Amino acid sequence: MPPHILIVDDEATIREVLYEALVCAGYRVTPVASVEEALRTVAADTPGLVITDLQLEESDGFELADQIKAVAPGLPILLLTGVLFDDQALQATTGNKIAAIIEKTAPLSRIVEEVKRLLAL
Repeated sequence: MPPHILIVDDEATIREVLYEALVCAGYRVTPVASVEEALRTVAADTPGLVITDLQLEESDGFELADQIKAVAPGLPILLLTGVLFDDQALQATTGNKIAAIIEKTAPLSRIVEEVKRLLAL
């Protein structure tokens, strides 16, 4: 069975684009729009990787990472963001909660390569 990836983003277009790219790359993908749906998915069918937006409608990617790590501590989380961060400051803030951060404007090929890297760990 191919690795399972959970996509969490409140923007339907982003979910759809990521879904198509990752399915074409051979992954099993579950796209959800909310933190509540994400937590239900993690509990019912724990993925091998979570990709989440930083800015979610009712929460944010950091808070979601905290909630996921409480139930699945080893689950890698890839954060997509339109906000630029200093890598060192971000690592100091997030510790080991976030495995990688990529700008939303990055090419899909870059995101797929990061997914492959994270799933190989």
